[in-house]
Amino acid sequence: MSHSLINESPPDFDVVTEVLKTLASSGNAEHALKRSLWFLSRARGWRSAFIAVEQPDGKLGGLCSTGLSDGWREGMRFPSGEGIVGRIQESESAVVVSELDGDPMFDDRTGAVRVSNAERVALLGTPIRHEGRPLGVLVALCENPDGKRVFVDDLQLLEVVASPMGRALLLDREANPNRKSVQEEISRRRNAAPPIYQVDWAIGRSASMQHVFTQVHQVAPARTTVLLRGESGTGKELIARAIYRLSPRKDQPFVSVNCAALTETLLESELFGHEKGAFTGAQTQRKGRFELAHGGTLFLDEIGDISPSFQAKLLRVLQEREFERVGGTTSVRVDVRLIVATNRNLEQMVREGEFRADLYYRINVVSIVLPPLRERREDIPEMAQYFLNRFNRENGRALHFNEEALRVLSSCYWPGNVRELENCIERTATMAHHDTIGRSSFLCEIDRCLTKVLHHMEREDAVRPARSSDVTVSNALNVPAKFGAPERDAGGLGMHSGEHIPEDERERLLWAMERCGWVQAKAARLLGITARQIGYALRKHGIKLRRF
Repeated sequence: MSHSLINESPPDFDVVTEVLKTLASSGNAEHALKRSLWFLSRARGWRSAFIAVEQPDGKLGGLCSTGLSDGWREGMRFPSGEGIVGRIQESESAVVVSELDGDPMFDDRTGAVRVSNAERVALLGTPIRHEGRPLGVLVALCENPDGKRVFVDDLQLLEVVASPMGRALLLDREANPNRKSVQEEISRRRNAAPPIYQVDWAIGRSASMQHVFTQVHQVAPARTTVLLRGESGTGKELIARAIYRLSPRKDQPFVSVNCAALTETLLESELFGHEKGAFTGAQTQRKGRFELAHGGTLFLDEIGDISPSFQAKLLRVLQEREFERVGGTTSVRVDVRLIVATNRNLEQMVREGEFRADLYYRINVVSIVLPPLRERREDIPEMAQYFLNRFNRENGRALHFNEEALRVLSSCYWPGNVRELENCIERTATMAHHDTIGRSSFLCEIDRCLTKVLHHMEREDAVRPARSSDVTVSNALNVPAKFGAPERDAGGLGMHSGEHIPEDERERLLWAMERCGWVQAKAARLLGITARQIGYALRKHGIKLRRF
């Protein structure tokens, strides 16, 4: 971080005049400051800008911005002197960081700035003061492609407008002493208030998990069949047990079956039971899981992995509430509340004939979608602490995280979701040499995390320079010959002759993903490229995966 050299030439007079008029014409300081930021960014070509002001606790908190994504305020809490923004608060003049991503003090807590290694973005900032009293910080983010710009004029402009901005802030506080106190009280109550709903053994203060908990409480008292959907490791069985414990059947059995772990023959015997002598080794009559769950709840995990022939047998049970044991002729009636779960795209399976439509409609009565861990990062610190506390109890340790460790955990992608987080905490705690777990304690910080390799989530993949493999991706997406008969026949994707194929690279990629139900492996076969290459292409064009 280096201090600027103030140019003797005056800043843009029209820009300063417009900012002064805006600040003077509005009775709402926050609104006037936000409009001023918008005008400054447009006039000077800034990428984005924001103002952080000093809070009653002495920390800096976000006030207004332009060009930043929604939710940027949530993580904008800096103690004075911490990070680049905190250092600017303590400084006496404007400062510039020519390459933001390379600065060790840069901490994008909200993810709103989103600066990657492929971009060169400079940060310009100046403290906002009035009569020597520190009030906040004015920050601008500017493109710096060659890394050689010095931004002298922009820095001088920041210093000039910071003074009237500080005056507007101070006058607003003095004229409206109750406005801030009311806002602080609302914020304090929001932060202190417990979640609307709680589920035993489940942690989730994020909005997405609170929505899940709300649905759990609504559906639990009924007998309705529930379909739990979400990626592997998101806690579907935990939610299933929560529904059971909140239901009137909580004193009756809860029986769980993983359908993917058994062959069709074993699954039929496991669910329906068998008669003595029904097959070799059946020496006695045995009740199945449906009978064992009579009066209670039956949880069928990985329902999307059962075979088409067994789907027909299961459908009859769900419709008639009766079945015959394997090798038997007598019907057995049961009263069972059914909860099923899957991490697969059932709609796509129905379209492809892999899953019966009538069974799909039978089980998809109430659908609850569990969000992946990367979409509820605010829950990660509390979950990590829970797993660490459990490890400490079981192993007689007194380990704890420092702030850097929690930031590392909150920034990971977690393709394995909660299950992967739990394993990471246990592995890290087991191998810890000291009572404090810091950034260097995690394998990902020393490039020894195998999850990156397994799920192709290397950080450099999204920002690496073009290589021959990238050319292959571009060629596959742009050359119509790639969609000829060899790929069509080998992939078994059932393309029609004469089917329109988009010419644009991005449109061609979207066409392939839509054509294959957003299954990357199938889309890669259709395009004649690898799964790794299509993953890179999706990130390159900023295409978000659609999850069902």
